[in-house]
Order: sequence, then C-alpha cells, then structure tokens
Amino acid sequence: MSDFRPTLRPALGAKPVISSPAVSLSALPEGVVIHVIVKPGESDVASFLDCLAKRAALTVRSLSPGQWFIIGEKPMAYQDMKDLVDGLEPRASGVDQSHGRVRIRISGKLSRRVLSKGTAVDLAPGSFPVAQSATTLIGHIAAHITCVDADTFEIIVLRGFAESLWDDLARMSAEFG
Repeated sequence: MSDFRPTLRPALGAKPVISSPAVSLSALPEGVVIHVIVKPGESDVASFLDCLAKRAALTVRSLSPGQWFIIGEKPMAYQDMKDLVDGLEPRASGVDQSHGRVRIRISGKLSRRVLSKGTAVDLAPGSFPVAQSATTLIGHIAAHITCVDADTFEIIVLRGFAESLWDDLARMSAEFG
C-alpha cells in the first residue's frame, strides 16, 4: 500500500489580492457550497432555507426558480453536512458542490463598472440591489453573481474556470489602478 496522500490546494491559493482605491479583487475561502433543488410545488422555501442555514452559520443565495446555493466560509464536518442535507428533506435535496465551486469577491466603488465589461446583466443599484443574484456569463465563463453589499459582489464559478475568470477580472480591473 502506498503512503501517497493527495494534497488539496485552493484553486486560487497563489493569487494575491488585487487592490486599489477603486476596486479590490480577492479569493474567498473554499468553505461550503451546497446546491439545493426544491421539489415542485413547495411554498415559502426561501424562509425555510434561511432558517436552516442560519442554524449552521451559513448563507443562502438564490440561483434560479426552485434552486439555491447554501454557502459558508469554512468546510463542514461530514456529520454536520449530513445533518444539513437531511434537514432539507422532504422539501428539497442538497448536493455538496464545495469541491467543484470557487468564490471570488470584487468590491469597491467601480466594481460594477468592472463587472459590466464582462456581463450583460444590468448591475445598476436600482436593477441589481443587495441580495440580488443572477446566473450569467462573464466573458465566456458561466458564473453566479450576488450583490452582497452596496459595491461588493460574490462570484461563484466552477473550479476549472476559476483561474481564467480571475485573470479576466484582473485585466478588466487594470484600468482602475
């Protein structure tokens, strides 16, 4: 039997924070990302998910009709994850996507302008307020954008595209210092 042990490396672990007075780009911790799919016909699911997530110190992000992400900053122990996913039943099902999704934060007074270079989503504050989410393309890369504060966005992207998206966002931010 081999002594080989895989080494888990953050997808963006080597990327330094990019920061200027106008915009900041940073990799978020690779914690928890659970994809939740709700059974058709279920009502008041958002508040159910919020209550369930808050008990575990997690946050809910709307994904599409009947689908959400539950996210957290730190990895969960197996039993905690199992309890959370079991708590969704019978109203919904959850799939752990923590290994396959990466989160990036872009913030600053010009963050909306940077993102508007790559997506067709109207990111104006009146159209895309705090807590609003959208699944879209940034360039050619599928991404999930959530406005988490006035000028702060969280982007969730498939792990295999994280480095490419980071490089694209860095280039789009370059003109702002």
